[in-house]
Amino acid sequence: MSRPIFEVIALGVDDAVAAQTGGADRLELVTDMAADGLTPSRETFAAIRAAVHIPLRVMLRLSDGFGAGDIDALCAAAEGLRREGADEFVLGFLDGRGGADLEAVYAIADVIDGCRWTFHRAIDRAADRDAVRLQLAGLPGLDTYLTAGSPKGVDDGLAVLVAEAARTAAEPAPEPGYEPRILVGGGLNREHLPALRAAGIDAFHVGGAVRPAGWASPVDVGAMREWRALLDAPVPVG
Repeated sequence: MSRPIFEVIALGVDDAVAAQTGGADRLELVTDMAADGLTPSRETFAAIRAAVHIPLRVMLRLSDGFGAGDIDALCAAAEGLRREGADEFVLGFLDGRGGADLEAVYAIADVIDGCRWTFHRAIDRAADRDAVRLQLAGLPGLDTYLTAGSPKGVDDGLAVLVAEAARTAAEPAPEPGYEPRILVGGGLNREHLPALRAAGIDAFHVGGAVRPAGWASPVDVGAMREWRALLDAPVPVG
């Protein structure tokens, strides 16, 4: 197995530099964690882009919850970030029935055509996870699902994640809708890693776990290095 992807939430330049120093492979850029992460400003993106060299995935989400809200405003935010140089994104919206909001997702996918993107933890709130994957199957650029396996977090969703990893790794090809990589995040802690890695999962997403002093403090380089060492350890066998 290749080196696992380690993605870290960054709120600003200090976070970004510390995360890169500690071994992050990619950053998810957001603002306002009280609302579980909203779209950062173009200025914040530009400052972080100038400070680090690792890939940046920028959140496209303008309000708390998993409804799209103003689709035109979301598209305008995406257009502005693209003009600033953003080329990877994170998004995910549900309709009133708990399925993927295809109007919103398709509209944004058109704006970010040519970019890679993650469908985020909206899938953990979906009425039918498998149905959402089938709704979005084949959308250009969609290469990742950020998921805890449950709206309650990885503790509750571990069995779902292991089962979905098997569907992603099915031979001779992944099951329909399971081609994108699973990126585990949402209450992820170190104790979860052996079971997840043994299941073949190779991408991990953290935020508060590398901020021992809480969200009011920046990413801690020491905590980053501890996580990086755990992820780089041999995969458990048996």
